[in-house]
Amino acid sequence: MSSRISLIACTVSALAFVAPLHAADLLPATAPQPQTAQPNGWTFSFAPYFWVAGLDGKTQVFGLPTVDINQDFSDILKDLDFAFMAAGEARYDRFSIFTDIIYARITTDAATPRGVIADEVDVKSVTFSSLLGVGYTVYEDPKARLDVIAGARYWHAETTIGLSGGLIGNVSRTDSANWVDGVAGVKGNYSLTDKVYLTGWGMIGAGGADLDWDVLAGVGYKFNDTISAVAGYRALGVDYSNDGFTYDVIEHGPIFGAVIRF
Repeated sequence: MSSRISLIACTVSALAFVAPLHAADLLPATAPQPQTAQPNGWTFSFAPYFWVAGLDGKTQVFGLPTVDINQDFSDILKDLDFAFMAAGEARYDRFSIFTDIIYARITTDAATPRGVIADEVDVKSVTFSSLLGVGYTVYEDPKARLDVIAGARYWHAETTIGLSGGLIGNVSRTDSANWVDGVAGVKGNYSLTDKVYLTGWGMIGAGGADLDWDVLAGVGYKFNDTISAVAGYRALGVDYSNDGFTYDVIEHGPIFGAVIRF
């Protein structure tokens, strides 16, 4: 739950997403680019990225009260223990296969218990998210490209909540959950010049969670046919609850990165 706080936290181990040809790559599901096919017909891209995001929502483990978390992305870095984020895509003509992987571990005290008086609230979370999807280009011209996409996102969340002081005394519990959500949406890009382009995507779905959504808008710059850089804003939300375990949060903040095409 608060685990998600980690994944959004940021990945100090990477850069981020996109690269255009006449358009650009999209992250986490790297977007397609209008470009001459390789001799074998396949193109590939790899995109480590950096996302510094705030977290708003609530989390709960069995037997403890719901904990509200409200943390700005400017405060997230000091709580991050470790994080890694990267995306990749393989493309053949109009078809593509893509993935987005996020791992984060965070410890924070930026939370408050709901309905219970406690002097301190500590939340420690580990989150792993892996998206595997396919895409198909429905529109393409020299300046623009639009794909429809569908896939499945696997989640693993482990959360430890510690309450101390006040009426509740000293209590600490750990709980975890694993689930899969189906998602679908669109991604695309539009070239403003030979070097500068707009890029973005939107996905929504459900499954193990009641709701799972992800949107991004960014501006990219193409250094050459191999490397591009992008800066933008991403928001990701998930609402999961089962057997006393709740993870209902929205992560949002700036994202930066680079895409390497080969």
